[in-house]
Amino acid sequence: MPLHDETSAWDSLIGRLREVGPVTVAFSGGIDSRFLAHAGLLAGVSVELVHVRGPHVAPEESEYALAWAASMGLPWKLLRLDPLHLPEVAAGSKARCYECKRFLFEQILSVATAPVCDGSNASDARQFRPGRRALLELGIRSPLAEVGLTKDMIRALARKTGLARPEQQARACLLTRLPYGLAPDARLLARLAAGERAVEEALQAAGHEEFPFRLRLGDRGCHELHLGREIHSSRMLCMLEEVLLAEGFSRIAVRCVSQLSGYFDRMDDEQKTQSFLAEGRAGMLESAQDD
Repeated sequence: MPLHDETSAWDSLIGRLREVGPVTVAFSGGIDSRFLAHAGLLAGVSVELVHVRGPHVAPEESEYALAWAASMGLPWKLLRLDPLHLPEVAAGSKARCYECKRFLFEQILSVATAPVCDGSNASDARQFRPGRRALLELGIRSPLAEVGLTKDMIRALARKTGLARPEQQARACLLTRLPYGLAPDARLLARLAAGERAVEEALQAAGHEEFPFRLRLGDRGCHELHLGREIHSSRMLCMLEEVLLAEGFSRIAVRCVSQLSGYFDRMDDEQKTQSFLAEGRAGMLESAQDD
């Protein structure tokens, strides 16, 4: 049964990892998979990492993942895989995440030397996660979810146990930036990744570390920068827009959203948003509070 006290959940996690013994972690380099590997080390079990690199993963995400693994002295394997050829992915269907996840984890299982675990946590159960079915079908363990660890609990325990970057923001698969029905293209994904890198650099330069955001392609061809927190500065909002215009994105909307995850699965839901369109932005930004 899931435990809601973080200390009890941590103890349960350590015990569970020791029961499993050596583990192979499907390793994205995000906070959840890093925390799972970190917990495995503290539990005294052997941890092997498998990282997938492909057009659906931003290059800097792979670079950080492998650099962190090396800094921790953990053995890792790198798989170069391209899920864009899969029928459901190529069609941009609502089953794309399931088919992609099954394909990737079948490949991870083929090279793993121990039971494969992933970083799914208890918070994921509250969100649309179509790939979860693939993990269950393949027998992938999710120790963080099994003991009831939520994202907030993971961050709190990461701080307590000395894990670097406990506030690291999620950078989901680049395919999640595309609306359903759109065939993915490696060049488009690379362009979105480059745009996000430019936005992150601009945010960091302005003192906004670990800021949640996504750069998405809207269903009408307008690129949308979704901010997970409000920025009460017209100057900063205009600067982010200008950064993307400089990267070659001609139509930009900057939008503050209450939740980044699963955006295209909530398009029909009523959402509280603030939009700042490139066309006519001057009038729309007059009400924003300056620095």
